[in-house]
Order: sequence, then structure tokens, then C-alpha cells
Amino acid sequence: MQNTIRIIAVAFSCIAIGAILGAICNIVNGAVSPQYFQSNMPWHNISDIWRAAIAQGIFEGLIYGLMFTSLFSTVYTISTKGQCPYSQVFKFLAGIALVILICWALGGIIALALAALSPQFFSATFNKVPQELHLMHRYAWVGGSIWGIIFGGFLSAILGSIIFRHKWKTQNSKS
Repeated sequence: MQNTIRIIAVAFSCIAIGAILGAICNIVNGAVSPQYFQSNMPWHNISDIWRAAIAQGIFEGLIYGLMFTSLFSTVYTISTKGQCPYSQVFKFLAGIALVILICWALGGIIALALAALSPQFFSATFNKVPQELHLMHRYAWVGGSIWGIIFGGFLSAILGSIIFRHKWKTQNSKS
């Protein structure tokens, strides 16, 4: 029974991490460039773009969290049969979340650097980019950080699951 509770707790934690990361990222992104969201979302009648961006981040984070939980919880269940203590899994999941946040920031920095290096290239390559340089840089941060969190989340889910399984297997083969 205790193992089943751990498995369920791990699954819910993965989903919650997605929602929390989505909220955190769009708290920042919605403040940095509301114009990004106005240009790329069908929010013509929404007056509070920042709050809508946060809600969108939570919604998308829940979707990605569901995908993450289907992978990680399966690996956790098969690898450990629910025997790995939740505190150990939680620390591992926190590490995955940190890597995802780093990828979010790197994506924003890379896009910002690209827009700063060649504004003409950036506005010709991406849709609906503002032409004023400071607005372009803000827009670039948001777009790049979104790609960063998507790619970072995808890679972290796969690599994190593989590393978790390997660590558990290694740790328990020594016993």
C-alpha cells in the first residue's frame, strides 16, 4: 500500500512541477513582453495579458507535466516498484526542474543574443516581431525562453528518467 501511495505521489509531483514551471516562466514572460502574447495568442478581448499569460503557462505546464509523469512515473514504477523513498525522488525531480529552468533562461538568452546580433535576420525569420529594438529584444527573450523550456523539458524528461533508473539500479546493486 505504501508503495502505491509513493507511485501516486510521484505522478502528482511530476504534474505539479509542470504547472509550477509554467506559472513561474509566464510570470516573468508576461511581464517582459505582453506584446509577444498579444501577437501570438487569440486574446483579442483580454485586457489583463499578464494574468492570461500565467494561466496559459499553468495550462501548458499541466499538459507537459502529464506527458512527463507518464514517462517518469512509468520508469519509477518499473525500476523501483515504488520502493524508492519519496524524499529521494523529490530531490531528483527538483534537480530536473532546475535543469528545465536553466534551459528556459538559456533559450531566452540565445534568442536575445540573436536579435541583438542581427535584428534584420531575427525579424525576417520570426513572425510578428516588433521593429523597435527594445521591444524586439523583449519579444526575443519570451519566444526563446519558451523554446528553451520546451526543449529543456523534453530532454530533461528523457535523460532524467534514464539517469534516475541508472542511479537506482547502481545504488541497489551494491546492497
